[in-house]
Amino acid sequence: MSHVPDPSTEESNSTPLAIDSSSISSGKSVELVDGPSELPVRTGKEKQVEIPIDPPGVKFSFRTFCKYAGPGWLMSLAYLDPGNLEADLQAGAFTGFQLLWVLLLAHIVGLILQILSSRLAAVTGKHLAEHCRARYPKWTATVLWIMTEIAIIGSDIQEVLGTAIAFKVLLNIPLWAGTLITAVDTLTFLTLHLLHGIRVLEAFIFILILTMMACFFIDMAISAPPAVDIFKGFIPMVASYATMQMVGLIGAVIMPHNLYLHSALTGSRKIDRSEERNIQQANKYFFIDSTSSLSVSFLINLAMVSAFAHGMSSLQCATLPQGPLACLVTPEDWDRSVCSPSDAACQCHTPEGIAGVCASIGLENAAGALAAVMYFGAVKYIFAVGILAAGQASTLTGTLAGQYVMEGFMRWKIPMWFRVLITRTIALGPALAFAILQGEIRAMNGVNAWLNILQSIQLPFALLPVLHFSMSREVLGRFVIGRFWTAVMWILACLVIGVNFYLVIETIIPLNWPWYVWVILAIVACLYLWLCISCVKEDLMGAARKVFGRCAASIEAS
Repeated sequence: MSHVPDPSTEESNSTPLAIDSSSISSGKSVELVDGPSELPVRTGKEKQVEIPIDPPGVKFSFRTFCKYAGPGWLMSLAYLDPGNLEADLQAGAFTGFQLLWVLLLAHIVGLILQILSSRLAAVTGKHLAEHCRARYPKWTATVLWIMTEIAIIGSDIQEVLGTAIAFKVLLNIPLWAGTLITAVDTLTFLTLHLLHGIRVLEAFIFILILTMMACFFIDMAISAPPAVDIFKGFIPMVASYATMQMVGLIGAVIMPHNLYLHSALTGSRKIDRSEERNIQQANKYFFIDSTSSLSVSFLINLAMVSAFAHGMSSLQCATLPQGPLACLVTPEDWDRSVCSPSDAACQCHTPEGIAGVCASIGLENAAGALAAVMYFGAVKYIFAVGILAAGQASTLTGTLAGQYVMEGFMRWKIPMWFRVLITRTIALGPALAFAILQGEIRAMNGVNAWLNILQSIQLPFALLPVLHFSMSREVLGRFVIGRFWTAVMWILACLVIGVNFYLVIETIIPLNWPWYVWVILAIVACLYLWLCISCVKEDLMGAARKVFGRCAASIEAS
């Protein structure tokens, strides 16, 4: 067992959540259950990165920070995968700048959850999946594992398709050929990880993020959206036609498997837990790492939304009965089955005054549509390079997430190439089916929407375990979050889960399914709710006991 000294003399709840998490609460020392004191991280030749200890009185050391930096950048790729980028461009093209405040809020909520998941591993030496296996009943842990694997496969489908679309634009090859290329190219990049360790992989991912940032900022600079419009987008407001887009944006940003990934990546740093100040130092630098990486992620997403908002948003298209739609100027992008160019109601003008027709937009036709409104053909290829970087980077981290989840939940240790083979084989079927529909833009957008709904459904199975363990004094000892942050986390959890439920309900209600399908869905919904409650059952029962105890005490006193 590994113990952290109990600092009983310090005040509880005296500092913010992540800046100085050592003083969040006082209590028992941290004990590790059912596992070693260090994470069994498989990072190639370099098992764990050696971390220097700052001298007393040193609040920040750039040298030390560089040793900790990395897990946050790998984690941030889930906020930049092709599914997220498509949600960004649709939010901008369909609703303009008005959802920028939602994008910011989603990143803030995601940051808090990522900090909690990394703290869990930094303090205890065991990552989220390992804690789920050790502390939940076997059936609960098994279902959580299955749900997380489904989320990873769904995300992998989006990443494969995004990369294939980029290959199509850059190399002019069929979409199905691009999907086959992505089935094997990830193995090439994972060789960096297997042969040279986690630090080389982190450096490679950082280069890909810089590539994305350069490409999408160039696109935004050429589009030149007014700064006033961007700032207005941070004023909270949502028009009725933008409600579903708002919910979809939140669902696309916060990815369930990413919480498991970040928690496991924290173990790539060798933390000496024999002294409490070392854990405090780790929490501080991991907080800075997460904050800086997600800040860059937010700026990239902001650039994507702004470029498409200024290039093709139209209130007329957004408010059509078959909308929201975007104002596209290229005839090959017009979906005449949705909006006929001869229909006056479907004729529109972009914010720059260019005449067009209301139509749907997604990743496949976004590059050409953006280049057309900017009168700059190179934009098409710059955009495609950014999507290619996003797809390649996110497939790498998706594979790592699957590896850690499988080892943590089931203790199955399989070669990473075999893991890639399994997930890619499963993902290729839907991806190839999608490629066959490459002429149907709305069909493609529908597939991506359903994949985002899949992620939304799986989200509670990562969010609730993080919340449960962060509130557990048995797990975190004096590093447990205090009452204020407990209340904040419950509010955020209910908000995120509620928003995602709304997305699912609003999507399936219009479907004209037979009655027996609805009965089956009702049964599945009850089982789903039961599983969600089982993840936080101890917390709910503890809260109920406190409430009833206080009520009984007040009755006796009266």
